[in-house]
Amino acid sequence: MSTHRRVLFICTGNFYRSRFAEAVFNYHAERRQIPWAAFSRGLSVHLLEGHLSTYTTEALQTRQIALRHTGAGRIQLSEEDLLKSNHSIAMDRSEHFRMMMNQFPTWADQIDYWDVSDIPLRSAIDALSEIELKVIQLLEKVSL
Repeated sequence: MSTHRRVLFICTGNFYRSRFAEAVFNYHAERRQIPWAAFSRGLSVHLLEGHLSTYTTEALQTRQIALRHTGAGRIQLSEEDLLKSNHSIAMDRSEHFRMMMNQFPTWADQIDYWDVSDIPLRSAIDALSEIELKVIQLLEKVSL
């Protein structure tokens, strides 16, 4: 089945939360044959080093979700990314709204925001479990 629509997950470093959301979404969309695909981007990828958080890697392994369901690396958000997505979600309003206003002010009020705080404000186990639940709810919504 060809993919017609795209969801964009946004976080700070494109290292942990957005990459997990992307992988979970793509895994379940593929299994359910939903014509959507996810991709992820970061608002400040320069702040972190490394390819993918070990929290994300371990959580995906536990769920038996292959790493092929997330992008090959961390990528800075661009306006083109926002334009090519049908639905855009930032992981945490309190963290990302201000960053969106600084970098993409015309888009800041046009995307959705979840309230999944980063470490150390929230444990990785709790954050990733909530992201997984929200992604499953989103998949239910887009498959209608």
